[in-house]
Amino acid sequence: MRRIRPALLLGILLLTLFTVLAPATPASAHAALRTTTPADGTVLRSAPRELTLAFTESVALLDGSVRVLDPGNHRVRTGEPRHTGDTVRVALPDDLGRGTFTVAWRVVSADSHPVSGAFTFSVGEPTPTSAATAPPEDPATTTLHNTARYLAYLAAALLLGTAAFTRICRPPHPERLRPLLRTGWWTLLAATLALLLLRAPYEAGTGLTTALDPDALTRTLTGRPGLTLLARLALLAAAALYLRRPDRDPRTGAALAVGLALTWATAEHASAGIQVPAAIASSALHLLAMSVWLGGLVALLRSTPSAGTTARFSRLALACVAVLALTGLYQSWRGLGSLDALTGTSYGRILLAKLGAVAVLLTAAVFSRRWTTRLATPRRSVLTEAAVGVLVLVLTTLLTATLPGRAAEAAEAATLAAPATVTSTVTVPFDVGTPGGHGKVQVSLDPARVGANSVQAVVLGPDGGIATVPELRISFTQTAQDVGPIDARLEDLGGYWGTDAVTLPLPGTWTMKVTVRTSELDQATEKARVVVGP
Repeated sequence: MRRIRPALLLGILLLTLFTVLAPATPASAHAALRTTTPADGTVLRSAPRELTLAFTESVALLDGSVRVLDPGNHRVRTGEPRHTGDTVRVALPDDLGRGTFTVAWRVVSADSHPVSGAFTFSVGEPTPTSAATAPPEDPATTTLHNTARYLAYLAAALLLGTAAFTRICRPPHPERLRPLLRTGWWTLLAATLALLLLRAPYEAGTGLTTALDPDALTRTLTGRPGLTLLARLALLAAAALYLRRPDRDPRTGAALAVGLALTWATAEHASAGIQVPAAIASSALHLLAMSVWLGGLVALLRSTPSAGTTARFSRLALACVAVLALTGLYQSWRGLGSLDALTGTSYGRILLAKLGAVAVLLTAAVFSRRWTTRLATPRRSVLTEAAVGVLVLVLTTLLTATLPGRAAEAAEAATLAAPATVTSTVTVPFDVGTPGGHGKVQVSLDPARVGANSVQAVVLGPDGGIATVPELRISFTQTAQDVGPIDARLEDLGGYWGTDAVTLPLPGTWTMKVTVRTSELDQATEKARVVVGP
């Protein structure tokens, strides 16, 4: 194949768009857990039949996406997780048991980033648990994957920027820039292959040994992130053939550059959320402008000084700054959602750091532009500009891996809007004054809100084990409003005492009186405060 026709490259570009855009669905960029059933920290009277996890966007499941651990940190056998869109459901066994259970989850959000977390619920009464709070991640896998992502961005800037500088700025000795083109191409190839192999262990949070697992590779190559990386490899192959031609068609080069930029735009935050087509176009233009500017700076340092070359690059850099300003403004609005998210979220704080670095970059560019008008190549200022530009690229990569402020605020709003299911648990010590006649009563009030409430109480002996007593009475009084005492009328339910028929009419702080009778003659009465919500 000695000739690369623009029609062929256009076909590759269209194939890239089709493979990466066809599965894309509107979402809120980076999934966040919105609600769970049972809710985190809930104490239930009986075991639930299934778990439900609702996210802020559509998610994909992995092997072992949802794991349930019992109070002894042993995995519970559950049904296969099933999901529709943003909701995941898992059936629980009938003999779940009692105590505190930990649910550890890990899914892949619509913008290809894995997210994970954990929550707990208790059956009967809370118990100590040694379960991990979130699924563990292999640090070597995460470090290598992040390194490959950084290198891919830097290599793209070097490759695209040097190619654009050679074509547009026309340096007197373009052969001096060929090592930069080769370095950018080979680095991007290596980083892309590394991302392809590391994709499966990165999603699952496992070690590097799973990178070559046939099933894992099959899932990667048939998923949207894998197809995007395959499209990038195809475009790199076409770019290698294009760069070897002495008579390069600029339209072909432009098509290749846009295609490569789209392999990032369609696999990151732009591929999910509001205004997906506009976001993808903006993200691709942003990456192209940044690459042409920063890669061009490196090429300018490498090239032979020339008044015409530096003047042409000055004009090119000015155009890139204009594109960066427009696309950056749009992407900031789309990612943040509000001004409060600028300082109240990790995404906003990283964005502020990036804006500060860009301000330094623009300052260095101003000095560079002044010197270029005097027909001199500003080596020191250009070097500063390039160094700060690398920092901007690093911060940009961090932004692509950070939950956007808009999504973070949406998750927080959904959590606040969800019905409160908080259970108030109070431990009341007692001592009837006889040998072995001391212990504590663990009382749970659910949902600790105005209206109907359930009360569960467990008597624990001196050794911390469940103790059997002939009588347990609990009443509630709100002295400030002269309400009560309201007798809970507990029933012995075999191992614990409980009732579903306690109505608390007012919010605020209530005094709970607990009376424990350990024998026909021995009893103790203690008081504790509980807070009832509106």
